Amino acid sequence: MALNVVLLFTSVFAVSTAVIMIKASTLHPVLLAALRLFVATVALTPVFIREYRRHRAAYTWAHVRASMLPGLILAAHFISWTIGARMTPTANASFIIGLVPLAMPFFLAALIREHLTRNEVLATAIALGAVVVLTIADLNLSAEYFWGDVICFFSMLFYAGYMALGRKNRYFPSVWLYLVPLYTVAGVVCFTIALFFVNPFQPYSGKDIWLVLGLGIIPTIIGHSLINRAMKHFRGQRVSIVNMGQFVFAGVLAYFVFGEIPHTLFFVASGLLIISAVMAMQEVKSDPHI
Repeated sequence: MALNVVLLFTSVFAVSTAVIMIKASTLHPVLLAALRLFVATVALTPVFIREYRRHRAAYTWAHVRASMLPGLILAAHFISWTIGARMTPTANASFIIGLVPLAMPFFLAALIREHLTRNEVLATAIALGAVVVLTIADLNLSAEYFWGDVICFFSMLFYAGYMALGRKNRYFPSVWLYLVPLYTVAGVVCFTIALFFVNPFQPYSGKDIWLVLGLGIIPTIIGHSLINRAMKHFRGQRVSIVNMGQFVFAGVLAYFVFGEIPHTLFFVASGLLIISAVMAMQEVKSDPHI
C-alpha cells in the first residue's frame, strides 16, 4: 500500500512538469500534444508487446475498443485546454481545471456507481476551498474571457471523464494493454487536427526535440500512466483530490525554472491542498478486484 501511495504522489509531480516544458517549447501546442503522445506510444510499444504475450488469452478486441473512448477524450482535453487556456487569464483557467473533484463524483456514479464517503466529501470541500483561495486575487469574470472560460470548463469535464474511465477500466489484464492503445488514439487525433494549423514535417530545434522527449516521458509515460494505475488501487475521488497537488508542484517548479514568485495566497492554498490530500488518503484500501 505504501508503494501505491508513493507512486500516486510521483504521478502528480510528473504531470506538474508538463506546464514548464510546454511554456518552454516553441512548437504549436496541438502538434506538441501529438508528438508527446507518439513518444509515449513508441517508447511503451515493447512493454505492450511483452504484456500482450503474457495475457494473450485474456486480452480481447473488447479491451482494445475500451481504450478508444478515453483516448478520444484525452485528445479532446489536450486540445481544448490548449485553446481555452490561451483565451482566458491563467487564474481563470487554473480555477476551472481545479474543479475536477467537483465533477468527478458525477462521472464515477454514472460509470461505476461509486459514491463519495463522508471523508471524501470533507476533503473535496477543503480542496475546492484551496482552488478558490488560489484564484481569488486574480480571477477575472469578464465577458471578454467568456468563451475561453467555457472551453476550459469543457476541458475540465473531459479530464474528469478520462480519469473516471481509467477507474472503470481497472480490470484490464495489464495497465499497459489499456494505455498504449489509448495514447495511440489520442496521438493520432491530435496529429490529424494539428495538420489544419501547422506543417508537422519541418526541421525541429534541438531544444524542442528534448522538450518533446521530456513531455513524452515524464508527464505522459510516468505521470498519466501512474495516475491510471492509481485508479486500479484507489477510489476515483481520492485520486482526483491528490491530483490537484500538481498546481503546488508546478508553482514551485515555476519559481526555480522561470523565477516566477507565487502570490502569498499560493502558500495558503497549498496548505489546504496538502490537508485535503492527507484526508483523502486516510484509511485507503486497495481495490479488492485488481
